[in-house]
Amino acid sequence: MTISHALAPTDMSSESGKFPASSDRRPLDLEPVVPASARGARLRALPRWLRRAVGPLLLLALWQVLSVTGILHADVLASPGTIARAGSDLIADGTLPSAMGISLQRVAAGLALGGVVGTALALVSGLSRLGEDLVDASVQMLRTVPWVGLIPLFIIWLGIGEAPKVALIALGVAFHLYLNVYAGIRGVDAQLIEAAESLGLGRWGLIRHVVLPGALPGAMTGLRYSLATAWLALVFGESVNADAGIGFLMNQAREFFRTDVIVVCLVVYAFLGLTADVVVRTLERLLLQWRPTFTGQ
Repeated sequence: MTISHALAPTDMSSESGKFPASSDRRPLDLEPVVPASARGARLRALPRWLRRAVGPLLLLALWQVLSVTGILHADVLASPGTIARAGSDLIADGTLPSAMGISLQRVAAGLALGGVVGTALALVSGLSRLGEDLVDASVQMLRTVPWVGLIPLFIIWLGIGEAPKVALIALGVAFHLYLNVYAGIRGVDAQLIEAAESLGLGRWGLIRHVVLPGALPGAMTGLRYSLATAWLALVFGESVNADAGIGFLMNQAREFFRTDVIVVCLVVYAFLGLTADVVVRTLERLLLQWRPTFTGQ
């Protein structure tokens, strides 16, 4: 056999030396290729609330399975069904709504007091170099002190009533608002200030039309942090000699090893905090419509 004959393709026609006609070939089975972007688009087509609920629902199902199988003992953590029944009983007898109302009053009072103080100090410090010299150093020094550690002093100064609880919430709120409002004021573009001055705006017009709108995004961020801190401070405040509120229910449940009631109170804290965050985000969309932002892909 010659070398040329050995290297000749085996599927060629022996007579013509050419490949067989296209009609003699078998068609290939091709599978459509779905790009990754198309697969992601299918997931994004689902309602957003459904996508956000997948993780908590899976965690809840795993929790229930561990409780039913006995891996997670009831003395350690009650099952979701037991917690749901305990919450229903607390709502039916009016205990939980009453406790929620008292806790909301404390948070509202502390948020109002801390918001006014924190915003006022931030305006004084952010709008004036003299104000910054007089205020900022003291606020930064106090901010480093653990505000939870001030509970004994608040009790000595203000007694054991509502005042120390409200003061503790106000203190945590004031620091967050101060830092974010101050940073928002000092973060306003200097070129906008120069342009406004060239148009003839005075000091108060400059503050009203340029500085405060420019600081508003920082203020809204500070408000979100402040609300989260307010609920955290409420937990500590209501654990100190409270005779009503969600924290009072938790302390009673701890004494009787009622993990179901404790979890119900924690869920209520989380629900109230999430509701407050949704309210602030709605305000952001309404007040910051002029600011285009990236919302994800």
